Amino acid sequence: MRLWTADEIATATGGTASAEFEVSGVTFDSREVGPGDLFLALSGETTDGHRFLDQAFGQGAAGAVVHSQTPHPHIIVADTMRALEAMGVAARARMQGKVIGVTGSVGKTGTKEALFAALDRQDPGYAHRSVKSYNNHTGVPLSLARMPASTRFGVFEMGMNHAGELAALTQFVRPHVAMVTTIAPAHMGFFKDEAAIADAKGEIFQGLEPGGTAIVPFDSPHRDRLIAAAKPYAAKIVTFGMGEGADVRAIETMRTRTGGTFVTARLGANEKGGRELSFTISQPGAHWVSNSMAILAAVDAVGGDLELAGLALAEMGGLAGRGQRFLAPVDGGEALVIDESYNANPASMRATLDVLSHEAGRKLAVLGEMRELGEHSDAFHAELWSPIAAAGVDFAILVGESMKPLANALEGHVDFVHVPDATAARDHLLDMLAPGDAVLVKGSNGVRLSSVVAALAERQPCSI
Repeated sequence: MRLWTADEIATATGGTASAEFEVSGVTFDSREVGPGDLFLALSGETTDGHRFLDQAFGQGAAGAVVHSQTPHPHIIVADTMRALEAMGVAARARMQGKVIGVTGSVGKTGTKEALFAALDRQDPGYAHRSVKSYNNHTGVPLSLARMPASTRFGVFEMGMNHAGELAALTQFVRPHVAMVTTIAPAHMGFFKDEAAIADAKGEIFQGLEPGGTAIVPFDSPHRDRLIAAAKPYAAKIVTFGMGEGADVRAIETMRTRTGGTFVTARLGANEKGGRELSFTISQPGAHWVSNSMAILAAVDAVGGDLELAGLALAEMGGLAGRGQRFLAPVDGGEALVIDESYNANPASMRATLDVLSHEAGRKLAVLGEMRELGEHSDAFHAELWSPIAAAGVDFAILVGESMKPLANALEGHVDFVHVPDATAARDHLLDMLAPGDAVLVKGSNGVRLSSVVAALAERQPCSI
């Protein structure tokens, strides 16, 4: 499918085309280049994409955006990063559908994927979303630049770890619906308190299109702060959650035999003519019930089909690093692996430990340190002893120097070992893993616990 022509790229970026060509994809990572792609040669602090032009075209690139001459088909511009941003702006401008922006301390990526699944089920092939966690100053414009002009629904994740970042990103996305999933102590090393995090997350509302909708977590202690942030920009503010008074609320929940949740939700709970919808969430955990309320609110706000959204939630599988499950063969049987290795903060640790608590068999937790918590790090790590004990964890493998306060707190309560890195964690886990075990693997991405998951996956797992 044609995504951009050389002339369209040149017009969007103010550059000059060396030849006529068409591209079907866009990337700035030479390792990801495939046939028909546009390669953006970005210049960074440690490397320069121009060094990889021959490799990109060897892999089938149809064209490149560059700031210096090359014999390959190209658009030459003054600044390739500014060109990427300009392509994102142009892609958003030509798209005539509805756009949803998603942020929050926890649950951004899963919520974004569920929204995409719901909207793509309604209009197959006409929904678009940011892939992976492309949610920063390069990932957002790239995700926009990859959006076909025919898109009817676009879903974009936006992240931040400093004040002001979301204010810039949301101006690229210009959402019709802007959502905050939750506020939690993530990136506390860069903020004085949670209220400051809420203020930074509330910046997403500044990019709302006229007539747009803000979606706010009702059960958050920062609800009123977020509502105040939304009021100058939103024509409508919708709250979601579990508590009495939320506009979109889960009024009944029941855990299913397979670990998910059967939910009855009420939309427009504070208005006459409120609607009820019953559906099943395949993903386990109370946090997914809350996420599903935000998803229903967003689908409703863009005029989507709520019943199809419910079906999408029932069929959604886990994401790698964010709840994916598989059975790893061990001598004499299998062990369940819950892969939450992509990232961690105090709120997500508690949520996933609660998920582990419902699993049968011996419960093992491989927990990596939580980073970017600043002066609060020791306290946040130590406080994890309570949810670990409440989850009935039989053995914990604590990974990283910052886990020392937790090790001290667990002494005498839960059996554990404290290891320096992911390699040591992997070796210890493989030595003790037995049939029927349930293993949770979770930590900040920099701890690289994905290598532990990979070692288990190499045992020819069966996804579930």
